[in-house]
Amino acid sequence: MIGRWKEYIKGLMNEENKTEQRAQFIAEKGLVPVDAQPGEGSRNMMVPIFTLKLNHKINPRMVAVGKFDGVHPCLTAATQAGKVFIHNPHDRGQRAATHRLSQSTQDSDVSLLNINQAVTCLTAGTLGPNTTGDTLLVGSQTNLLAYDVHDNTDVFYRDVTDGANAIVLGKLGDISSPLAIIGGNCALQGFDYEGNDQFWTVTGDNVRSLVLCDFTGDGKNELLVGSEDFDIRVFKEDQLVSEMTENETVTSLCHMHGSRFGYALANGTVGVYDRTARYWRIKSKNHAMSIHAFDLNADGVVELITGWSNGKIDARSDRTGEVIFKDNFSSSVAGVVEGDYRLDGQKQLICTSIEGEVRGYLPASKDLKGNLMDSNTEQDLIRELSQRRQNLLLELRNYEENAKGVPQTNSRMGVIPANTQLQTALSVRAATEAQKAHVELSISTPNETIIRAVLIFAEGIFEGESHVVHPSVQNLSGCVQVPIVPPKDIPVDLHIKAFVGGRTSTQFHVFEITRQLPRFSMYEITEDSSAAPPAGRVSFSINERPQRVVMWLNQNFLLPEVIESPNVTFNSLRGGGLMSFHMASNGQVTLRTNDIDLAGDLVQSLGSFMAIEDLSVEADFPSYFEELRTTLIEVDEFHSVHQKLTADMADHSNYIRNILVQAEDARLMADMTTMKKRYRELYDLNRDLINEYKIRSNNHNALLACLKSVNQAIQRAGRLRGTSLLNM
Repeated sequence: MIGRWKEYIKGLMNEENKTEQRAQFIAEKGLVPVDAQPGEGSRNMMVPIFTLKLNHKINPRMVAVGKFDGVHPCLTAATQAGKVFIHNPHDRGQRAATHRLSQSTQDSDVSLLNINQAVTCLTAGTLGPNTTGDTLLVGSQTNLLAYDVHDNTDVFYRDVTDGANAIVLGKLGDISSPLAIIGGNCALQGFDYEGNDQFWTVTGDNVRSLVLCDFTGDGKNELLVGSEDFDIRVFKEDQLVSEMTENETVTSLCHMHGSRFGYALANGTVGVYDRTARYWRIKSKNHAMSIHAFDLNADGVVELITGWSNGKIDARSDRTGEVIFKDNFSSSVAGVVEGDYRLDGQKQLICTSIEGEVRGYLPASKDLKGNLMDSNTEQDLIRELSQRRQNLLLELRNYEENAKGVPQTNSRMGVIPANTQLQTALSVRAATEAQKAHVELSISTPNETIIRAVLIFAEGIFEGESHVVHPSVQNLSGCVQVPIVPPKDIPVDLHIKAFVGGRTSTQFHVFEITRQLPRFSMYEITEDSSAAPPAGRVSFSINERPQRVVMWLNQNFLLPEVIESPNVTFNSLRGGGLMSFHMASNGQVTLRTNDIDLAGDLVQSLGSFMAIEDLSVEADFPSYFEELRTTLIEVDEFHSVHQKLTADMADHSNYIRNILVQAEDARLMADMTTMKKRYRELYDLNRDLINEYKIRSNNHNALLACLKSVNQAIQRAGRLRGTSLLNM
């Protein structure tokens, strides 16, 4: 065995020598210095073809490129002052100022669009069927504006009750005309070119990102929605067809090609999915501000371009996540878009920073195809091979020492019995005075060896996605218990690494094992019949054998032993309360729980396991429905108050106009007494209007909270697969 290791290391060192010679050749040709730092090679081979410095600060994720006259691309972005700037270096002529559009005093190439409220989302594209240019779409928390920049006119201006947090423009499903689809407070709404409401549905939480792509491969676009409840949902028009659960808020989505799409999370994670299968993901301590798909290395396949909060721009392979290009801004990236900004027939990758810096990059030439970072890769490969050589030499030295016949009693060198294995077990632990309820992961060895440390990687369970257990010297043993508290009912893979050796060892063997935590692991089976059964109920019929349901129960719950009957009762370890599952001989399934979210998860999980596409369900959740009924009454009340306050403010505005005319007439007539009296009335009316506005604002926020509850109720009912709601 030692001879094979020596041959392997000798071959590795030969490979490293060849790599060094190749790197020296590249250096002699002047391509990149031998001691280049990471990223230098890419910057020498790929530099911006144009750089702009605009005198406007840009809001993150609010950048677009539009051909508003049908020919010239214009960079468009939202500013922090409630305005949208339009940079058009191709048309130097003065544009006529309107109530919205005006010329910038700082830059003749920039026009400013006055929105007069905080912009929350922005995009540009073809909306009308007969329009020659793109339409600019600007969303706020209360309105959506569709604007024709070329003609300086409003296309439409609509109130959006649920707000506009994200926006996308394009065709959806079988709807013939393009739609401007906005995502807001748990709701999705689509408008056509006339401002007509053509599409509406609800989703589970506040929407943060949207993208259109052919997810199912049927030649029609589906809508992908990223929200604050960590889910990526796929809608075929208003039908939910798929969902993927992540471990943080989904802040950005972008279509790559086919059914493949990129995503970014609020915790710095960036990755690529192909339908429901995740290809790869990476995690950074910085936040991904913008992602975009662009073929930067001219290989015919788009890369995932990411702009980061620390100013870094990188391009990653959509298949492996490997970095093929990177650059840096001096401030956070605001947006990444593309367009033929030089009008030379080639699209450029356009990156902007929040300070107004703009850079445009061309795709690599064919002689650099796929090799943007080859020279830098040489340096990385040299360092990696050198590190591997050191590690292998150390490992080889340890094997040679062990092969000399170290006595079994002397375990300082890390010799362990040949039959040593790592064993794991999962069990449910109810709450005690010392500990709250949790799932216990037990890691053990079958002999006298001890576990010195355990490292566990798991998504969405531990802070930072990893957890280290390092027992004290006094408590060293061959068994380690780790408490785990999953925050949500999702299956999780636990990647476990354990350091195993003797009690006095200075070197340890690393054992690696992966164990899956079932989806419904925080539920303990119980036979307590004294507790009152839950009032909530879900019932449906399935054409399946009871053994199939038993198989689903054994796979998705942590059971002390394999059950043989589908009639079982569980106790929830999170909030208490019972959940019972019963299946009659005729296939009638009755699920009892007071948690409608849990009921939806159970129905979804069972339907997926049984490959059931359509399920007729009856549900009754008396307490939840009573809360929903109260919420609907509050919505009506808030709507009435909103209408009354709006009418009062309109009356006050008319009254102010009349008083102002009278005050000015008195001033012109030198009637100072009447003028002072009128301006005093104006002051009092202004104070009343401010107070009414505060009341209206509080009423609006309360109304949004109620509407969010209603939208979530619709989403929860939808998860029950065609639910017929009783007692409503």
